[in-house]
Amino acid sequence: MCSPRRNGRRRDGDGRRRGPDRWRRRPPTVRGVQSPSASPLVVGFDLDLTLTDPRAGIGRIYEEIAARSGHPIDVEVVVGRLGPPLEWELAQWLPADLVDDNAAYYRTVYDDVATPATTMLPGADAAIEAVRRLGGRVLVVTAKQAATAETTLRHVGLEVDEVIGGLWAEAKGDALRERGGQVFVGDHPGDVRAARAAGAVSVGVRTGGVAPEDADVVLDDLTGFPAWLEEHLLTTRLAALDARLHELGRVVVAFSGGADSAFLLAAAVRTLGRDNVVAATAVSSSLPASELDAARRFADDLGVRHVTPATEEIGREGYQANEGDRCYFCKAELVEVLGPLAEREGVEHVATGTNADDAADRFRPGIRAAAERGAATPLLDAGLGKAQVREASRRWGLSTWDKPAAACLSSRIAYGVRITSVRLARVERAEARLRDVLAEERIPVRNLRVRDLGAHAKVEVDREHVAAVADSRAARAAVADAGFDRVEIDTQGFRTGSMNELLK
Repeated sequence: MCSPRRNGRRRDGDGRRRGPDRWRRRPPTVRGVQSPSASPLVVGFDLDLTLTDPRAGIGRIYEEIAARSGHPIDVEVVVGRLGPPLEWELAQWLPADLVDDNAAYYRTVYDDVATPATTMLPGADAAIEAVRRLGGRVLVVTAKQAATAETTLRHVGLEVDEVIGGLWAEAKGDALRERGGQVFVGDHPGDVRAARAAGAVSVGVRTGGVAPEDADVVLDDLTGFPAWLEEHLLTTRLAALDARLHELGRVVVAFSGGADSAFLLAAAVRTLGRDNVVAATAVSSSLPASELDAARRFADDLGVRHVTPATEEIGREGYQANEGDRCYFCKAELVEVLGPLAEREGVEHVATGTNADDAADRFRPGIRAAAERGAATPLLDAGLGKAQVREASRRWGLSTWDKPAAACLSSRIAYGVRITSVRLARVERAEARLRDVLAEERIPVRNLRVRDLGAHAKVEVDREHVAAVADSRAARAAVADAGFDRVEIDTQGFRTGSMNELLK
């Protein structure tokens, strides 16, 4: 028997209307631009005279080799061009029949003579930390034997994800390419050749004896690398976002009013033009009225059409039950409402503001629900994280660049406590009254949450203001007057996702 229909929307067994099957469960489609989230940032570094300075110790070993072989070696020349393989360098000074024996001697004494005299070059630790901060992997690809390189790194206190040794020039490039290396940093022209063989960006540093002036980017030393890397990634990922939006064509942006969806909306307007973009803010009891007002103002400033369809996530049993997967049902409702809306507008794609950092969090059932229903994720596809979204928003002059995170009202209700319109209204009322009181008492709170724990409320504010709020009788009274029997102040302060702590 066929399900009854009205206005093209199908009724489920609970009598609620649902969107066409196209917007229910289907595999996500990814075309064209590949998401960098599937290919995370990988940065390779050369070792000698890029991360570390081993010249003093290496010079001593060459002096010993000159003495034991009876052949003069210009140590200054040797340490001035570190980088090529050991056997190649020895062959410049010794007869061929002495090269292998002295190479073995060099490697035997290296850890005792050269390693203790090796120092870290300026900015090396900050360069590695910059890659890690941006979610990347750090490789060291060097002509040194891997075991010796690892000993050197331990000596200077640098930690990397992988060491690949015994390689030079284009052979380094092969190792980089196999591991998805996107940037290679080195002090020698051979390192530039390695980067180009890998199809990576070559970054040269002038800390060696032979400056790699033909690199794509040349820095005096690694102290300038973190700033360059952040700018490079922001530039390339914004370009990827532009390409992805061009690929999508016309879009309906699921616009909550938060920093991520606001940035996506602005980017879509810049790339596609306002006539090819629709901003859609879902209106329900979980959206604070203040957020809807702010969303309207932002869309008006962009000159983009703004629609406010009603969503009924609170009518879904899974949402009301408020278990750990509540967000799944909310996002499912959103896409199933916006999908048919997009079709009526003649638009093929619904796009959400999911970013690369969101996707890195494994506990995101809402992301899964949207993906199953074919929603596009341009920020994620471009590899843009939260910090990059805010920095780009700041540069574009968007008012949301420093807007505090503003999750839906349901996120304030403890898992297992049933969600109702009454509870949502109580939380919204409590937060509004509390903000008014704190403003009157000149407590400059930026982040504020009233958590509904069922029988009582817990207030979270910025950690530096916890003591002041805890001492305020008016603050507690404001929350209690909204309908809570008991109010406590969380001494740990505000933190995103604190309700998820209860699931662990």
